[in-house]
Amino acid sequence: MAKAHQINPERARWLEVLGVSMPLCLSYLPIGVACGILLNAAGMNFVLTFLVSIMVFSGGAQFTLASLLVSNAPITSIFMTLFFLELRYALLGSSLSRYMRNESQKSILIFSASMNDENYAINYLKFVTDKNWTAKDALLVEYYSLASWATGNLLGGLIGSAVQIDLVIVDFALTALFIYMIVMQVRQRLTLLIGLLSAGLSIYFLTLVKSTLGIILATVLASFVGFLIENRVRRYAKDPDHTWILGKLFRPSSTRNTVEDRQHIKKQEAAQAKEQEGSETVDAKDNGE
Repeated sequence: MAKAHQINPERARWLEVLGVSMPLCLSYLPIGVACGILLNAAGMNFVLTFLVSIMVFSGGAQFTLASLLVSNAPITSIFMTLFFLELRYALLGSSLSRYMRNESQKSILIFSASMNDENYAINYLKFVTDKNWTAKDALLVEYYSLASWATGNLLGGLIGSAVQIDLVIVDFALTALFIYMIVMQVRQRLTLLIGLLSAGLSIYFLTLVKSTLGIILATVLASFVGFLIENRVRRYAKDPDHTWILGKLFRPSSTRNTVEDRQHIKKQEAAQAKEQEGSETVDAKDNGE
C-alpha cells in the first residue's frame, strides 16, 4: 500500500486506471508490432497500418485482413468475413449494458467504438468486483489499450518497411490465432462438436465455391445447427445443463470470485443456516413433547 501511495500520492483516478490497464498495454506492444509487420507485408504502408489499427482496433480482424489481402480475396469476401468475425462484440457489449444504463447514447456509441475482447474482460471484471468502477474508468481502459495497440502497429509498420518478411508467415500467424480463439471458447461438448462440424463444412464449401465465401457459408450453417440443437435440448430436456450434449468439458477452475459469486455463496450459507435452525427448533419441540 505504501508503494502504491508513493507512485500515486494524489490518488489521481487516471493514474489508478492506468495501473489496472498496464498489463494489457504492455502485452499489446509486441503483438501490435507483429500485426503491423504483417500488414506492411500485405501491402500497407506504416501510415495506413496506423489508421487501420485505430479504426478497426481488433487483432483478430487485422490478422485476418492481412491474410485476405495476401490471398487477393475480393472486397466482398473481406467485408463479410470481418463482419461475422466481429459480430461477437454485440454479445459482449450486451453483457455490459446494465452498467451503462445512466450513460447517454453518445457516450455509449463512443464506448462501443473502442471495445475489444481484452479491454472488455478488464472492464467486466472491474464492474462486478469494484463498486467504484465507473463508465469513465472503463472508457479510459479502452483508450489506454487503443494507444498501446496503435503504437505497436505503427512500430511494426516502420519495421516492416525496412525488413523483408516472408508472406508464408501470415497464414501461419492467422492459423495460430484462430486455434487459440477456438480453444478458449470450447467449454461445452456442443461447442466442440459445432467447431468440428464448421471445420468439415469449411473444407467442403471451399472446395465447392473456391473462395473464402465458403468459410462464411460454413460458419453460418454450423452456427444455425448449433442453435437448433441447443434450443431443442433446453426446450424438451428436464435438466438441460446436465445433458451430455450441453455438458461442460474440463476447464481450469477460476481463482477469483466476483461480487455476484460471493453474494450467491452468502445466500446459500444463509439458507443452509436457516434450514438448520428450523430443524433444530423442530427437534427441540419434539423433545419437549
